[in-house]
Amino acid sequence: MRIDLNADLGEGFGRWSLTDDAGLLESVSSANVACGFHGGDPLTMRTVCADAAAAGVAIGAQVSYRDLAGFGRRAMDVPASELAAEVAYQIGALDVFAAGAGGGVEYVKPHGALYNRVVTDVEQAKAVVDGALLASTALGYALPVLGLPGSAVLRLAAAAGLPAVAEAFPDRAYLSDGTLVPRSSEGALVDSADAVVDRAVAMATGGTVTALDGTPLTIEAQSLCVHGDSPDAVQVAARVRAALADAGVAVEPFAPVDGGDAG
Repeated sequence: MRIDLNADLGEGFGRWSLTDDAGLLESVSSANVACGFHGGDPLTMRTVCADAAAAGVAIGAQVSYRDLAGFGRRAMDVPASELAAEVAYQIGALDVFAAGAGGGVEYVKPHGALYNRVVTDVEQAKAVVDGALLASTALGYALPVLGLPGSAVLRLAAAAGLPAVAEAFPDRAYLSDGTLVPRSSEGALVDSADAVVDRAVAMATGGTVTALDGTPLTIEAQSLCVHGDSPDAVQVAARVRAALADAGVAVEPFAPVDGGDAG
């Protein structure tokens, strides 16, 4: 058994730092790097890419709505053509630093409000896929798209010839339909580190986790996400990786780490 372990990195901006990027890179196999729209700045992007490449960690573009003030977590209505261009723009910006570090952008993952929107919104999901396709053409290889199992964005990505990679969140609560509990709702975050570790192992080994209403869920995923802005994120990520190893699950990137054909 094997699975990818990803986290959101580089989400600081200017003098404001948020994630412990160096600490998280010791445990994760893929890094979702903020591209400047919800967090991140050029120097942070360059630093994280260099450190990720040195650690053999796959670099992914974490694309979002243009919302620095709201950390990309506010609902926005962006015209599809504009959103597609902004997705491609973010990927291209990150790839400059990834390539400079000897690698390349290996996948795309929407962030925050955009991530949740493209679960069901076909128009916005298609815009994300169109942006990823444009970037893929420029890079010369198909960029995988990371998202929620059963989401519109994964369905459209697969239809467009991009690898669709399903992920699960051991530190987020689920509704009975397999979608995430909105962050604005009570109980949206799993606060217990022990519970996060147990859920990660269950998700990676085909076990069940309990939805907020008590419904048992089996979530099939190729990647697990531990949020980098959560309290004790570095320690939790390390515990998750150790627990996966103890359960016989190898932690490996789902994408190459050299900027090659990920498809």
